[in-house]
Amino acid sequence: MGFCLATTAVDNGAVLVLITLIVLPIAAVAFARSGPLWRDIGRGPMAIDQDLPGRGSRGPATSIDPAIQAAEARQMIEAKSYRRERRGEAALDVEAEVRELLRSAAGPTSVDEELRAEVRRLVVAQNERRLRRGEARLNVEDETDRQLADFVGSS
Repeated sequence: MGFCLATTAVDNGAVLVLITLIVLPIAAVAFARSGPLWRDIGRGPMAIDQDLPGRGSRGPATSIDPAIQAAEARQMIEAKSYRRERRGEAALDVEAEVRELLRSAAGPTSVDEELRAEVRRLVVAQNERRLRRGEARLNVEDETDRQLADFVGSS
């Protein structure tokens, strides 16, 4: 009886070593073959970082329907007013806030004369540098208008 217990203990240790020696190479091969699969995790059709056509493009911005913009602005201001009321603060004048928000979103309609004068001075200085390098002179007024259009358009 004692002999059976001794062989059982040795056999259990041997079985553990045998299983480890057999399973370890199989697991290593399976792990090595799963590399490409790990790189694809999180890149399915519902992934956030997938490259969509048009994302990040520098093309002209699509125009937003003013009615949709006004409706969304109204919803946002109404929600803000509701949260203020829940905190015990005075409610907002939704119509006035929407008008102000839409007016400020439209951007400046004209360029400040001080800004125009500053850009014109920069163009004159740029012309002087171009002449020193031997390059052709730019039309100051046209270049000023172009730079202002770029600046106002990107704001």
